[in-house]
Amino acid sequence: MSVVMNVNLLDIRILRRLVEQPRIGVTELAAKLGIARNTAHARVERLERDGVIGHRGREVDLGALGFELTAFVTLEVAQGRLHEASAALATIPRVLEVFGITGQGDLLVRAAAPNGKQLHEVIDAILACPGVRRSTTSIALTTPVPFRVGPLLEDEEKRRTRQGAK
Repeated sequence: MSVVMNVNLLDIRILRRLVEQPRIGVTELAAKLGIARNTAHARVERLERDGVIGHRGREVDLGALGFELTAFVTLEVAQGRLHEASAALATIPRVLEVFGITGQGDLLVRAAAPNGKQLHEVIDAILACPGVRRSTTSIALTTPVPFRVGPLLEDEEKRRTRQGAK
């Protein structure tokens, strides 16, 4: 679980620009926001150091690399073995992310593969992880709304501006 960082309105504005233009330089960022270059630099460094931003909005199109299939695998894990299963999942290169969930499972795994045969191999590797008892797999056919944070940041900026936050 992430630690909530102290992020103010200027930080939100910086994050929005970094998401909109991942390759923007600090000087251009400062000019667009009407702040000093040193202020922009210090804020971006703090956001990176505190783990608020990592890849600065850069995304890789897995389909363009030949990874046409994305699967979501819901795992039921034996009691007391969640950390062990998660650590093992982290060693599988085609496992993109793992979420701890509530409901009909314990972990939700997002994995990618170029074809059905290799997806089967990835799922076999997932099932071989210690503590995994049962799985259900769903394959994504389309991505009508891809992962995004821009609209959330825009909404948060508007909300904080209405509240008169700094």
